[in-house]
Amino acid sequence: MAISFGGLGNGVDFGPVVDALVQAERFPIDALTQKKLQAQKKQTELGLLGAKLLSFQGLGNSLRNRVSFNKNQVNVASASAQTPLSASVSSSAAPGTYQVTVNRLASAHQIISKASTAVSESDADIVSGASGTFQFQVGTGSIHTVNLDAASTLDDLRSAINDLGAGVSASVLNTGSEASPQFRLVLSANETGLDQAITIVADDTNLDMVTTGVDTFQAAQDSEIVLGATDGGAGTTAITINRSSNTLTDVVTGLTLNLQAVDASNPVTISVSQDHSAVKAAISDFVKGYNEIVTFVNERTFYNTETKERGIFVGESLARNVLDRVRESVFSQIGGLTTYTGASQIGFETQTTDGTIKLNEATLDSALSTNFSAVRDLFVKNATTGTKGIAELVVNAIDGLDDIDTGSLTRRQNALTQQVKDFTSQITLKEEALTRFEQQQRLKFANLDGLLARLQSQLKQMQNAFPTTNG
Repeated sequence: MAISFGGLGNGVDFGPVVDALVQAERFPIDALTQKKLQAQKKQTELGLLGAKLLSFQGLGNSLRNRVSFNKNQVNVASASAQTPLSASVSSSAAPGTYQVTVNRLASAHQIISKASTAVSESDADIVSGASGTFQFQVGTGSIHTVNLDAASTLDDLRSAINDLGAGVSASVLNTGSEASPQFRLVLSANETGLDQAITIVADDTNLDMVTTGVDTFQAAQDSEIVLGATDGGAGTTAITINRSSNTLTDVVTGLTLNLQAVDASNPVTISVSQDHSAVKAAISDFVKGYNEIVTFVNERTFYNTETKERGIFVGESLARNVLDRVRESVFSQIGGLTTYTGASQIGFETQTTDGTIKLNEATLDSALSTNFSAVRDLFVKNATTGTKGIAELVVNAIDGLDDIDTGSLTRRQNALTQQVKDFTSQITLKEEALTRFEQQQRLKFANLDGLLARLQSQLKQMQNAFPTTNG
């Protein structure tokens, strides 16, 4: 119930007095609200820090296994104006140089019914009897059958063959003129190679593709390459290789050859080498991920002596603990190694101003070119001794911080969540108490206001009963 008063004849307005009392009682609530907001802000910032840790852990994961360093690059060199092939390489390929000559491309079998059995209308009947069948085979595969009736047309046969999904595409071709059309059936193998050749097994139609035969648009053939020198020099060996496809994936392990043109007189030189630039990029990203964490914490750990402003992580021991754990894992000395035992030896330079890492690219380039395996061993886990490399240590350190039960980051986040809940409960209780306090004060001053009004009225009555006289 709202209670108002305004000095009914007494000249005193108690409203501002009550407002001032309520405002004074609100100070503890405001303080709790600020603490709640601070806890929520810190909770958000630690969440962002956790996201950066996970991102850095992902970068560590990309460097923790030996296969991560097996990055290759391939170069194709040809004296011909049109390179007859392209190549791609995977991590499983061994460094080496190969000479490849493209003698022949694989092609798909394509046949057409004879001109002598062409029909003038594609929708005219092509079955003389009451019914008929058309059978064909692809390579040594199953025999596929199309059943036809007396009204079946060339278009019907084409559609029925395509509906089989038998690895053959059928089409109708007009080899005559517009005025005198000659429609013939074309069958095309969907795959290249000799083993995909089409054979007509039975034909009860007027096309008579068994007895009359067929014309060949394109012969079924395998691709052919020569691997090795073709000049017949002393001590050289050239190997002829045939495949049913123009994409060769099983000739050299990890190397895919895409044949594009025939050029029997110009061998192509294919070079496979370790891709140091890709490894360098991965290590550079690793350094950037580390620096993002350091910079993030630094930007939130400051104190301005003039303005008294302080960062959200000032006094937050967890932030410093995170930096210590991550820094320790990156700059740990790795046991059991001889060439490189620490990150500083491959160009990791700690900046004294802010603790970030500056990557000395010249040092890293030299290490990768002269001691690639030693750089790799510095990061990966040793399968023989079980010694953890830098990347493995980083992954484990962040796992420890993020562990759902024991991780210090997780536990601090949970504690902040509980703080926010506690502050919310305290604020709610104090807001309810403040509401009751305000009601009590307004009632109290309303009573006082009424009492003063009655006294004022009694004073006036006395003044009227005993007027002042002048002698």
